Amino acid sequence: MLIGDIDIHPFTDGVFRASPAYFGDHARPDGHEDLFTRHGMAWLPIGCFLVRTRDRTILVDAGMGPDIADASPRRLLIGGQLPLGLRALGVAPADVTDVVCTHLHSDHCGWLFDTDAVPMFPDATIWFGAGDWDHFVEGPAAMREHIRHGLLAASQSGDRLRLVSGDTTIAPGVTLTLTPGHTPGHVCVIVSSAGQRALLLGDAIVCPVQLDEPTWQSMGDVDPTLARQVRERLFRELEDGVTLGAGAHFPELRFGRVLAGEGRRWLT
Repeated sequence: MLIGDIDIHPFTDGVFRASPAYFGDHARPDGHEDLFTRHGMAWLPIGCFLVRTRDRTILVDAGMGPDIADASPRRLLIGGQLPLGLRALGVAPADVTDVVCTHLHSDHCGWLFDTDAVPMFPDATIWFGAGDWDHFVEGPAAMREHIRHGLLAASQSGDRLRLVSGDTTIAPGVTLTLTPGHTPGHVCVIVSSAGQRALLLGDAIVCPVQLDEPTWQSMGDVDPTLARQVRERLFRELEDGVTLGAGAHFPELRFGRVLAGEGRRWLT
């Protein structure tokens, strides 16, 4: 995906298998057989995006890491492929200048540190929402201990961490905007150049099916009401005829937009 003179390369760290119940006890596959394609499950990516500007190499979301999260039957996540994806793009970990975690769920920050809490991207600045620090790192939410220890050590040893509490431009054409609800500090990434615009949505919109099924939420939403309001605001942005969007778990990591008017629909 080319947005003006900024390249966006989607790639995946692994697979995310979700049943209809992941979206709520009321969710049913009827009418969405194209999504729930095998054994009544949706097979989605654990998505990451490499954003290349003239002088920055920005990783948006750091995958699951070489790990498994099994909350069957609703959800199963298997990671481990991010290094292969970067290598295929000709990028070494030391080439990454910035890592943006849209939020600190385990499938978005799993490669930040190894199991000894050593940074996997040694020269990168790490960006995420300040609300997620309070919720995950210092709060009660689940987080892998080596990730927590790595973040705490980084906060004490220098300026590698950037906690975002408002809209923040991190590089020319790349801005973080607050989109809380899925987590308290969730952010989306706006990429804009030469009159073109893209939204990297993280889990603010988990799947385009939520346009047709606005009551379908994520089992991970900490504030479902706010998350639904934010989803609707983002869908409205994607109606403008200019903005394209993709989320970390969109099928095949395909970008799309909302076709506006009566009977809105997702268009890739």
